[in-house]
Amino acid sequence: MTHPQVDEQGRPEPPMVAGEAATLLGFLDFQRATLEWKTRGLDEAGLRTTLPPSGMTLAGLLKHLAWVEDFWFVHTAGGSPMPEPWAGVDWDADHDWEWHSALEDDAPALRATWEASVARSRALVDRLLVTSGLDGTHTAWGGRAEVTLRWILVHMVEEYARHNGHADLLREAVDGVTGE
Repeated sequence: MTHPQVDEQGRPEPPMVAGEAATLLGFLDFQRATLEWKTRGLDEAGLRTTLPPSGMTLAGLLKHLAWVEDFWFVHTAGGSPMPEPWAGVDWDADHDWEWHSALEDDAPALRATWEASVARSRALVDRLLVTSGLDGTHTAWGGRAEVTLRWILVHMVEEYARHNGHADLLREAVDGVTGE
């Protein structure tokens, strides 16, 4: 068994020769590791820095991507209710609660929320790959459509990649750190 290559930032390189599931998961884990890198070592002030005119922050990105992990994997693919902290939120009062409330969270709590969501996602995907595979369908958008696990994985790679572009700019505004 070969171990994944890790780049200079500690990110696992996606496999160059692998099956479809391993390739998709390799790219998703690389994108997750990119977010971890872009937020690594920052305190609350760094995580709350904005780049006007946007109010987006690295804190908000961490919490938003934690919500996205739970929404697509736990709720959509797993068919379970959203776990806390999402379940108790009045989303009608604030549709962007995860972005706004992140500014009140301390750095360790934000990282722990995101890491717990990622761990739930990984465990669920491992189980689904055995039971229904990439082609297993899952009810989405309140029953208006179905998506496959393959679609969810590709969507999550896209979600992280898009937001990692934001993270690049935000991190550079915090302390000048740049790269990929």
